[in-house]
Amino acid sequence: MDEKTAITRVFYQTVYRFFPRFTDWLKACADPRRKGSCIYQIQTVLWVSLLMFVLKLNSRRKIDVRFRSEQFIKHLKLLSGQRLTRIPHNTTLAYLLRKLNPETFYKVRYLIINELLRDKVLAKFRLLDKYYLVVLDGTDCFSSRRRHCAHCLTKKVRDKKGKVRVIYHHPVVEAKIVAANGFALSIETEFVANPSSGVQVQDCELKAAYRLLARLGKRFPQLRICLVLDSLYVSEEILRLCELYDWRFIIVFKAGSAPEMYQEYESLKGRCSDNYLAYDWEVGGEEQEFWWVTDVDYKFKGCYYVNFLECLVKKKRCKKGEEGLTRWLWITNLPINKGNCMIIANQGGRLRWKEENEGFNIQKNGGYNLEHLYIKDYNGMKCIYLLIQIAHILNQLIEKGNLLTKEIKEALGSIGEIAQRLLEELRYFFFKPGEFERLITKRIQIRFNTS
Repeated sequence: MDEKTAITRVFYQTVYRFFPRFTDWLKACADPRRKGSCIYQIQTVLWVSLLMFVLKLNSRRKIDVRFRSEQFIKHLKLLSGQRLTRIPHNTTLAYLLRKLNPETFYKVRYLIINELLRDKVLAKFRLLDKYYLVVLDGTDCFSSRRRHCAHCLTKKVRDKKGKVRVIYHHPVVEAKIVAANGFALSIETEFVANPSSGVQVQDCELKAAYRLLARLGKRFPQLRICLVLDSLYVSEEILRLCELYDWRFIIVFKAGSAPEMYQEYESLKGRCSDNYLAYDWEVGGEEQEFWWVTDVDYKFKGCYYVNFLECLVKKKRCKKGEEGLTRWLWITNLPINKGNCMIIANQGGRLRWKEENEGFNIQKNGGYNLEHLYIKDYNGMKCIYLLIQIAHILNQLIEKGNLLTKEIKEALGSIGEIAQRLLEELRYFFFKPGEFERLITKRIQIRFNTS
C-alpha cells in the first residue's frame, strides 16, 4: 500500500463498502436555495460540511484555509460528482444549513443505520444474541449567560462566589446503539426546546425522551431493541412504550426512584436464596455477586411487572483513587437466571456509560467540538448537531475496522491522529490514473473487533 495515501484508501474503502449510494442520498436532499442561482450543488456543500467534522477542524472558518488545495478539490470532485475549480466558502455552508430542514439529516442517518443493520454489521454485538443495545442520555450542545433564541431553556446555577446566575442552554436527548468494542452509533435524536420564550412550564429531558422513543418505534418497527437507561427514566410511560413496541429494558434503579418498590425488593431478596450467583469475571478482573427477584409489581397497580437484578463488584486490582467495591441495581423485563445474569449485567446494564464516554465525551473533547457555536441560528445549530452524529458514525467505522492494519497504527502513533493524517493526505496527494476505480470496485470485507 502506498504510504502517502494509506488513510485516504481506508476512508474511501470504508465509505464505499458500507454506503455506495451515500452521495446519491445527499443529492436527493430537498434544496431550499433558489434554483439556478447556486454554484455548488447540495451534495457538494453537504460533503464539505461532513468533512469539516470527519477531519475534526473544530471551526467553520478553517474550511477556507485547510481545504484550499488542488488535490483536495480533486477529492471533493470524486465524492460529490460535481466539476469544481474551488471549494465552497464557509459562509455558503452556513447559508444552506440555516435554511435546510433538519429532517434531511434524520433521513440520511436512518439510511446509514439501516444499511448497517441490513448488512448485519452490528449483529455480533447483540445482547443474548437477540437485542440491540440502545442507550438514552441527555447533554447540552450549547449554553450561554445570554439568551440565544426563543427556544432556550433556563436553569439557575451558583458560581464560585456563591452568586446565583441564569444559564440559557440547548439540551438534547440522544439514542445510540452501543457495543462492547466501543461503538456508540447515533440512531435517534430529540431536541429539548421551549416553543417560545416566557413559557410557564419548560420542556424537559423526560418529555423529550418520550417523543424520541415514539419516533424510534415508528422508524424501526421490527428492530429488536433493549433500552439501557439511567434512573431518571424509571416511569410508567417508559414501561408502556416498551410494552407497546415489544422492547426489552435495563434501567438503573435507586432507592429514591420508587421507595416502596425498593423496600419490596429488599424484603423479597432475603426470601429468594436460590436466586444468587458468585462469579469470577476474569476478563474484567473482578469478583462479582448477583442477586435477583422476579415479577415485582411496579407501583403495585397490577399493570407492569419487573425483575430486579443486583450486582456487587469487587475489583481484584484497584488503580489509585478507584473504588474497590461497587453496587449496581437494575430493573428489567428480561428473564433472569444463573445462566444469563452476568451477561445482562456486564454486557448490558454496565454499557450505559459508553454513550457518555465513547459518545458525548469524544464529541465534546475529541475534535468535534460539540459545544462550539458553529452557527448562531437555531435551525442551523440543529443541522450541525446531526452532521456531527453522522460524521462520528463514519469515523467509528474507520477507526474500529480491520483496514487500519498494525503497520498503519504504528505509523500513526495513536488512533487520535487519523483525522490529521487523512487531512494531510487529501490536501497533498491524489490517486494514480485508474487507481480509484480499482479501489472502490474491489470486493472486500471489513471486520470489527468484538471484544
